Amino acid sequence: MGRFVMNARENLVQQALEGLEVSDGDLVRLNRDPDFVTRAEPARDEVAVVSGGGSGHEPLHTGFVGRGMLHAAVPGDVFASPTALQVRAAIEAIDTGRGTVLIIKNYTGDVLNFSIAADLLSNTHTVETVLVDDDLATSSEEEGGPGRRGTAAVVVTEKICGAAAEAGAPVDRVRDLGRKVVSRSATLGMSFRAPTNPLTGLRSFELEEDEVEFGVGIHGERGIETRRPSGEAADLVESLASPLVEALGLGRGAPVLAVVNGLGATHGLELSVAALELRRFLEGKGLRLERTLVGPYVTSLDMKGLSITLTALDDELNELWDAPVHTPALR
Repeated sequence: MGRFVMNARENLVQQALEGLEVSDGDLVRLNRDPDFVTRAEPARDEVAVVSGGGSGHEPLHTGFVGRGMLHAAVPGDVFASPTALQVRAAIEAIDTGRGTVLIIKNYTGDVLNFSIAADLLSNTHTVETVLVDDDLATSSEEEGGPGRRGTAAVVVTEKICGAAAEAGAPVDRVRDLGRKVVSRSATLGMSFRAPTNPLTGLRSFELEEDEVEFGVGIHGERGIETRRPSGEAADLVESLASPLVEALGLGRGAPVLAVVNGLGATHGLELSVAALELRRFLEGKGLRLERTLVGPYVTSLDMKGLSITLTALDDELNELWDAPVHTPALR
């Protein structure tokens, strides 16, 4: 049973949002009834980029509100989607008439509520959507079901779309760039220990001391296989990265961006070792690791584990990735 720094459990998310304003009030503003987070500065004459989802994945999404990234983030309760009314209110608050792009992780509740919000505003606002579905551990739409889950490629998508909006791109161009990122990205995650739900105190699944769960989801979903690997970082990284390279069809000389993402309780020392082993693996495949982001960006409460995301770069995406950004979590 896990322990958390909190007061009343039912107030955890609301008080965490208030705390974000304490730490980063120069960058973000918290709006109440309904809850959403916007930039502290006045809305600029540019396309607005909005994302959101359940809490428990911080700094996603509220930590990415700021210049060069999101204009607003809409948080739900722990592992629960925000309401359509929250999303609608956020769009109305920050849309300056240039249109809004909604970046949606592919989970049923998120897709439903963001889509309802877009429909509610269809007569008064231009709203485009980007669906992030990068998790290789889940089935594609062609294989039946709701399609692949959205995971850490959402960070790359938000960064690219935010940079394009900042540069003055029209709404359809920002949307197309987001979809381009998704089509060129893939993610796999693994866990040594499942997350603990702060509302119940229970772990979402149990593992033996020497077991690793491969293909975990960011809501504490079990993976596709439980293994007993050697424990060497090189082996763990290869088991995640090799399927990504294959899925993206990356050939020798291809430039890639990598996100080595901590899932909540994985120390920076470990993530740095994973980043080193990933570079060695990719170089061994003849790939060019052009850009790397290492840290806990899309977490799952206190899950002990990591995910790796690869995005196939081109000159356009490289330039947008390098564009200035200033948010609580990325700057």
